[in-house]
Amino acid sequence: MAVAKVIEVTSGSNKGLEDAIEQGMAKASDTLDNVEGAWIQDIKVTAKNGKISEWRVNMKVTFLLK
Repeated sequence: MAVAKVIEVTSGSNKGLEDAIEQGMAKASDTLDNVEGAWIQDIKVTAKNGKISEWRVNMKVTFLLK
């Protein structure tokens, strides 16, 4: 039987949405074992002069407990 835990991670990128997600998942995988996936809960942007300056995601990352 597998038991999983879910944590909340926030990540940002000035390159784009996909990069923000990839950076968050990469950091989670660096610090946690057995990362299984993530649910993107929120997407936000910050703006300067009417243009997007940063994409931010709030995600719930699932990993299996040993």
